[in-house]
Amino acid sequence: MKEVKLGLLGVFIFLSASLLAQSKVENLFNSKDLKGWVQYNGKAKYTVENGEIVGRTVPNEPNSFLSTEKLYGDFILELDLKVDEHMNSGIQFRSEINDANDKCTVTDKHTPNRVHGYQMEVDPSPRAWSGGIYDEARREWLYPLEYNTSAKSAFKNNVWNHYKIEAIGNSIRTWVNGVECAHIIDNMTLKGFISLQVHEIGNPKDAGQEVRWKNIKIQTTNLKPAAPSSLFVVNLIPNTISEDEQRNGVRLLWDGLSSKGWRGAYKNYFPENVWYVKDGTLNVKGSNGKEAANGGDIVTVDEFHAFDLQFEFQMSDTANSGVKYFVTEKENNTGSAIGLEYQILDDDKHPDALLGSIGNRTNASLYDMIPALRIGAGRREKIPIGAWNRGRIIVFPDGKIEHWINGWKVVEYQRGTQYFYALVAKSKYVVWPNFGMAEKGHILLQEHGYHVAFRSIKIKEL
Repeated sequence: MKEVKLGLLGVFIFLSASLLAQSKVENLFNSKDLKGWVQYNGKAKYTVENGEIVGRTVPNEPNSFLSTEKLYGDFILELDLKVDEHMNSGIQFRSEINDANDKCTVTDKHTPNRVHGYQMEVDPSPRAWSGGIYDEARREWLYPLEYNTSAKSAFKNNVWNHYKIEAIGNSIRTWVNGVECAHIIDNMTLKGFISLQVHEIGNPKDAGQEVRWKNIKIQTTNLKPAAPSSLFVVNLIPNTISEDEQRNGVRLLWDGLSSKGWRGAYKNYFPENVWYVKDGTLNVKGSNGKEAANGGDIVTVDEFHAFDLQFEFQMSDTANSGVKYFVTEKENNTGSAIGLEYQILDDDKHPDALLGSIGNRTNASLYDMIPALRIGAGRREKIPIGAWNRGRIIVFPDGKIEHWINGWKVVEYQRGTQYFYALVAKSKYVVWPNFGMAEKGHILLQEHGYHVAFRSIKIKEL
């Protein structure tokens, strides 16, 4: 009996050792030199001092990236960093170098090799987006911390901060000092190198600013994802719902394949002469540019009271459309059905951008009532025609409403306030009694005579 027990103990020890080997954590930095690393793009100075990698800014150079020679797919990466509070940095991962066949859309002026891919932000500025996810030289911000403002306080200036990236399959999550910051679902790049960024500087006086890294460790086998959370998830894979989104109550409002769940406004059928499905996109045909000229507005079969609506839209040249909410169809009007509207517009070419008051008919505005904020260099003022843009409308149970575009909150207001009623009184909607105050209503996609495509339409009821 004793021999059997000893035998079982030996098996247990062997299996434990085997699992430990499988989950081995690898040091990416040997604390002595930069063996296993290569520098791309700019010529910032990288040195090893006191067991730390030190990156220093230099003038007249683009972003610099000290990158692993080895490529990594699924991993959990952890490291410590400390950065000068007047500079910017980031941790690149699943990143690549520009070549003739990649998906990079930005041409760099300084060097023929351009690093592009995911970046976990290091941002000691008052904006405080440390831990957000940026897509370097590709799609820009994927997860700014405006999506998770409570995480803005996780990063601390002038001290060491602990960073963690979990990239498993198409799920990417980040933590700063143990606080979860960002979560995206994406499959654009599933393998690439890891880089330590020294950001370019505009003022030569900023030369010599430092960012330091140490304890750089990676695990690539026997990966166990962190426990699920209720954090808002940005899913960039069209027309899909991830397990975490589903767990958080998000569902598709359009299935990506058919007209199920939608019908024409004021109709009991779907206007197939105006709308068509192609390659996972829902398209409204262009015609003569007139509002609902073909009776082509479509609405959800269901009605909604409080919700978080996400959608992606792609505009054609001079496009005009909109997403309306609290549409009741009680007005029986001609033209587009009545409701609060998230404007979709080519601001550069469509004349509607110059109408209304102080820009309240521009893209992402509350149409004819509140203009979308223009936030300067932090937001793409001119949204490229042909690009997919991420729209979001949040209607809270208390009547507060927000419009978002590409990660930026650009409109915020409260239904039923004196301010709201004053806006209605000055708008084209003043002729409609109780405008915008329905208890619940349909969601509408507008036909305005221009081709616009939609996809990834999803909703969470609040």
